[in-house]
Amino acid sequence: MRPTILVVVLGVALAGLLAGDAMTVGVGQPPSEGAKSTTAAWAEIKWPFPLDQWGTGRAFQCRAGDCGAEVNLYLRAKLGFCNCATGVSDDAELDRVGDLELLSDKFEGLSDGRSISVGWMNGRSRPYQVAVRYGAPRTALAIAFNDKCDVVVATVVAERSRIPAAERAALDFLNGDLVLRWAEKQLGL
Repeated sequence: MRPTILVVVLGVALAGLLAGDAMTVGVGQPPSEGAKSTTAAWAEIKWPFPLDQWGTGRAFQCRAGDCGAEVNLYLRAKLGFCNCATGVSDDAELDRVGDLELLSDKFEGLSDGRSISVGWMNGRSRPYQVAVRYGAPRTALAIAFNDKCDVVVATVVAERSRIPAAERAALDFLNGDLVLRWAEKQLGL
């Protein structure tokens, strides 16, 4: 009986070690397109930008330990600023309503945007290269989604190599209860 128990215990220990090694294989790499994203830990931080015609928004940060690299997300509602007939349905509208001007008025799309959904709202997401005055260029995502004529915009700043993973983490966060409840309040729903 004792040799059987010893074999079982050793087998379980070996399986645990092998499972641990398998878990470390993907550390530091973005998840594959089909991989289920894990919930990143976003912490609210102080709004870092000066006041403008849209007021202050909310700022959040996902630390490198949770997102692979530091990711910052800036979120605001812009009431009555969206194309009421079509919403945020193309890159031209995303360029117009987005908040990349918080970083710089000089930005260029890195690729075509894509359709996204946040809660009951539809919109677009697109990566950009942003020229920063007196600094190195930055990579940012503009994400915008609308309810009728009102739009919610998110600007996500991350390392260029992390943009796909940052977009997944940001969309997961934007689809969470905290942001959806905030959006309902901001949009007067």
